[in-house]
Parts: sequence; C-alpha cells; structure tokens
Amino acid sequence: MQRKKWITIMLSSVMTAGLLQGCGGQEAAGGTTTGGESEAKTTDNFNPTGMPIVKEPIELTFFTGKAATNTNNFEETLVWKEYAKMSNIKVNFQLVPFESLTEKRNLALANGDYPDGFYTARMPASDLAKYGEQGVFLKLNDLIDQHAPNLKALLDKYPDLRKALTMPDGNIYSFPSFYSPEFLPMLIGTPLWIKQDWLDKLNLSEPKTTEEFYQYLKAVKETDLNGNGQMDEIPYSGTGIEPLIDQLKGAWGVGTRGLGHKFVDVDPETNKLRFFRLDPKYKEVLEYVHKLYAEGLIDKDIFTQKSSELYAKGGKDILGATINPNPKTQFNGENYFGLGALEGPHGDKLYTHIKVPMVWPGAFVITNNNKHPEATVRWIDYFFGDEGATFYFMGKEGVSYTQTPDGKLEFVDEIKNNPEGLTLDQALTKYVTWMGGSYPGYVQEKYFKGSETLPESIAVGQKAEPDRIKDLWYSFNFLQDETEFMQSTGSDIHTLIKEMEAKFITGAVPFSEWDSYVKKVENMGVDKYLKVYEAAYERYKNS
Repeated sequence: MQRKKWITIMLSSVMTAGLLQGCGGQEAAGGTTTGGESEAKTTDNFNPTGMPIVKEPIELTFFTGKAATNTNNFEETLVWKEYAKMSNIKVNFQLVPFESLTEKRNLALANGDYPDGFYTARMPASDLAKYGEQGVFLKLNDLIDQHAPNLKALLDKYPDLRKALTMPDGNIYSFPSFYSPEFLPMLIGTPLWIKQDWLDKLNLSEPKTTEEFYQYLKAVKETDLNGNGQMDEIPYSGTGIEPLIDQLKGAWGVGTRGLGHKFVDVDPETNKLRFFRLDPKYKEVLEYVHKLYAEGLIDKDIFTQKSSELYAKGGKDILGATINPNPKTQFNGENYFGLGALEGPHGDKLYTHIKVPMVWPGAFVITNNNKHPEATVRWIDYFFGDEGATFYFMGKEGVSYTQTPDGKLEFVDEIKNNPEGLTLDQALTKYVTWMGGSYPGYVQEKYFKGSETLPESIAVGQKAEPDRIKDLWYSFNFLQDETEFMQSTGSDIHTLIKEMEAKFITGAVPFSEWDSYVKKVENMGVDKYLKVYEAAYERYKNS
C-alpha cells in the first residue's frame, strides 16, 4: 500500500514538473504549455474554420459512459462514421457502463491511465475544480474564445450557464450537457404519468390536488381496470421513492429552487436559505407518501426496483401511475398523460420537478494527454450549433429523418413505428448514441426528438408552465475546503436523511420520533452546511 502511494505521489510530481517546465516557454491557447516543434506540427495540420477540422487524419480516444440501452459499438453508428469522414478525426470510444462509471473514472484519474478526453463521463464539478487546478484537465477559456463559437454564443446568451461552468479559480474545464431553458418538457424529463382510460372507467376527472391524486390511486387499487379478472393493478410504481417526493414537494411549498438543490432552497416567507429537508412542511410531504405506502398504493418494490423491472410491469398494463421519460417509449404504454403541479392541503402549488438546464457540467473534458486540443475543441463545439446538433440528435436527412413541408423534423417510419416492435430508443441505436443522456451538447425542441418531444410530454410542459419555478438555480461550485466538507460531513448528512426518510415512509420509524431525528441531523453540522451553501450562493450571484 505504501509503495502504491509513493508511486502515485511520484507520478503526480513528475506530471506537475512537466507542466511547470513549460511555463517559461510558449503557452497554448488553452492555458497549457507545449513544445514549439509539436505545436507547430499541430498548427500546420489544423483548420481553424470549416471542414475537415484537420488536413491529415488523426485519432483520438475518449473514456465514454454508456447506457445499458445503447449500442456496444459507437464507432459503427451512422453519426460517428459520417463525422469521422467530415472532420478527418476518428474517435475511439472506450465504453464504460454507467453502473460502474464513477469507480472506473476515479481509478483512471488516480493512476494517470486516462486517454485524450472524457466523453459522457459525468465528471462532477468537484473533480473539474480539482483536476483542473492540477493541470490534468485543460483550461479551456481561451480555446473556447478562439475555437468554440457555438458554446461561446451560449455562454454569452445565458450568463447563469457561464457562472455554473466556471470553477472557483475562474477557469472553465469542460463542455456541458445543456438543455435550453425554454424547453420545459426537457427540464422536467420524467413527469408523473397516469392513465386516461382508467380515469374514464373510474368516472374521475384529472387530479388537480394531492387529495384527488390519492383518491385516484385508491380507486386503482380497488378496481380490476385492465379487465384480466385479477386485482393485479399497481397504483403507483417507479424506481426509488425520491422521484415521487420531488414531484409532490411543491404542493407543500418546499424545494423552491429546483432539482439541482435537493437539500437547500429559499423560504418564500423569509427569503432566506433554509435546509428544507428538516422543515415541518417537508415532514408533511413524507407523511403523505407514508400514507400512500401504508395503504398499498405504492409498489412494495419501489426502493430496490430497477428500470428494467419497472418497464416489465408496465408492459403488463398494470401501472396506474409512474414516473419515467414517457411510457410510450419506455414500455409501449398506452393512454398515459402527465400531471401538472398538484395543489397541496395549504394551497401551495409549485411545479418543482425541474432540472438544472446545465444537467452535467463535465459532459466532455480534454486531458493533458491530448496532443490536439484545438482540433478537439472544434470537434466537440460543432454539436453546440444548430447544424451539428441536428446531425447529432437526428442523424442524416433522408436516412434517419425527413423534413415536413412546414420545416419540422421527423424520424423515418423504421424508427417511429419499427416493424420489429422496437421502442424508439432501441430503433435509434444504429444511427445515434445520445440515448441514456449525459452527452455534451445543446438540446432544443426543434431538433431533439426524444420522448420529451412527444405530444404527451409537450402537454406536460404546457400544464407545468404557469406553476414552474421562476428562480431556478443552476449548480453551485465549491472551494476545495467546502468540497471536502460536503464530501465528508455533507455526505454523512445526506446518507442519514435518505435512510431515515425511507424508514419514515415504510413505517419502520414512527413520525413520533421526528423531533429527535431533526436534532440528530442538526447536531451533525447543518449550521455549517448552510454557511458553506451561503458562501457558494454569494459567489454564484456575484460571479
């Protein structure tokens, strides 16, 4: 163990020395230093505009996160084969399942065994700050200004995006996964769906309050709505209990700054930051969910169930309500529609299930092993413009999509109505690789045709719009000591809260113990937690 630690320190020292050695020489556009000869060769082969990006072909290798539903060979998909021809850059994608992504990404960074870049690798802001300062990730400020006109335009248009992408040292180290703030169905992502035909059979109207939602679930449990002669209907099912809480908490006026901030928001009465997970109103949210669970209205498998198991149940036509991108694309579910904000018992009505537009700050990172940073920046920036984004999400016109007379883009019938019964995501795998998310790019409704753009999803966005969060926070970036606190004490607080909330919901711990639970969490360091958050918030506001 000591020998491994010594080797790691020595490697780090050699790397740091190598970076410092070039400080007296010429500095590259991205803030890294390069030898004059290699820089000249790179510049000679580089085209600053147009295609191809480089005159003579080059190869890059990216550590790449992969969803289980995606293809196992990115290089053979239509988009990447075509882009290799266009750009003269062939990319080798080292695919790593999302399930083991964090572990393998951390290992690669720890031992220095990483390639030219990290693609769809879900790099957290804490790692961007840490490895950026160490020089492992390239500083992109100047590279973006000079060679990334598409991302630069977005940073200028959306100041909050620039704030969220800029680390505490003032530098940008990554390209994000960015959803247009105007594209609300995409920010919602996974609405709360219920079945219209079952509502009709029950002679119920669309639930508008938490009480009406409860009455619908109760009626589903008591009725053979699928007509198979069995009482096998599951009123609500999902993967984990947290998505349901995130959908409901706005009915009690908590979670007022969006899904990017799961523990702290702003109290509308005092306009001050609050740790809302201990708030009496949040306790009522948990009591409501406990009531649903205790009465058998929530799937007993909710805490351990995986997506594949949920979709298998959905395929049997037994789910009265669920949360996922869209039942139609996930398990060919019919007659589902999404709910808007539900009104709570005290008159609160806020649609809180809204993601940060910058979903992943570190969707794409360039490492100091990359010998072609300018070309790599141009390669990724293409997908942040309309032309590149249309290509990335839709593929090739006439092959994977067509354009209607009114200018709308549509996938070809083989994808929309696959003759082999494949879902939309499954049919797309030979053309594109964005399924599963976490990709670097800019998502707009006009060229993104995932489940979020289906009529049912658009309708959810329209319902949610009047009650959406008006002051949606992007992610905050923490200083090193703040990060250490959040990763130690903060993580311990998160873990305890998650464990105890599950116990309150299942009844393993009665709500009579709520006050003692609150004191225990507070004693772990909630005051310090809030001070750290306030400091990060002030930097965010004043950035």
